[in-house]
Amino acid sequence: MNWIKRHRGVAVLEDIEKAYMQYAKDVYRYLFGLCHDRDLAEELTQETFFRAMQTSGNYDGSCKLSVWLIQIGRHVWYQWLGKHSKQKSVELTEEIPGDESPEGQVLLHMEKKDLYKAIHALPEPMREVVHMRLTGEFTYGEIGEVLGKSENWVRVAFYRAKQKMIEKMEGLK
Repeated sequence: MNWIKRHRGVAVLEDIEKAYMQYAKDVYRYLFGLCHDRDLAEELTQETFFRAMQTSGNYDGSCKLSVWLIQIGRHVWYQWLGKHSKQKSVELTEEIPGDESPEGQVLLHMEKKDLYKAIHALPEPMREVVHMRLTGEFTYGEIGEVLGKSENWVRVAFYRAKQKMIEKMEGLK
């Protein structure tokens, strides 16, 4: 569906509520993948749509509306990071099925911790590709649109990031 209409040659969001209903989950998943905090992701999602309303005249239709909204969300996230230079650590809330014994739970926690250390050690473009691919469930093409890169670049970056993460995790053992 197209929620954009032209008014005097300028693209304007016709109904922000409909756009919110259709794309808020995508924006939220992307932002949650960056911050790992449900409340913060919701707040940033709201701010993203508020800014989209304010700047709807800047949308020229050259990319999908969802991509444009995620780009706004990415800028909102970076601005939030700038204001809060120290990022607080948040424990993951999703349970991963596995061994129910205390020993098994400790090993699982250590593996999860090592994985996040490996992701955090990646250089910024790779880290963002991994977050978007794994937690945001975006296609390679959508990630490319958001980052302004080709789909092939995203695929290569994701592959290289996986290789670096494997090396890092093997080095931690």
